[in-house]
Amino acid sequence: MTTTDKIKLGLAFLLLMVGVAGFYYLSNQAAVVRVLAVLAGVAAAAGVAWSSQPGKHFFAFSKESVAETRRVVWPTRKETIQTTGVVFLLVIVVALFLWVVDASLMWLVQLLMGQGA
Repeated sequence: MTTTDKIKLGLAFLLLMVGVAGFYYLSNQAAVVRVLAVLAGVAAAAGVAWSSQPGKHFFAFSKESVAETRRVVWPTRKETIQTTGVVFLLVIVVALFLWVVDASLMWLVQLLMGQGA
């Protein structure tokens, strides 16, 4: 990363902080004005960051990620419901198993300590 890129990223961070500071500085203003101050800081920071080499790599990666997400084959509603049902069933079975193991071990310890019936 070059010195210019470091300066640009530092400036982007400063712009982001200015937007956040504006939110608190404008505490007596309407909420819309305060949110717009933050959004303006974020937009300015994104613009400056985008002009740096790491920023360009990040935005290219983001664009590729969105494209990859569109290529994913998402499960149907039926598949999702069936998978959720199986997960709930397995949670119940494992919970019951652990309860039986815990109760058995507690009974065994009480028996060994002479407190059992």
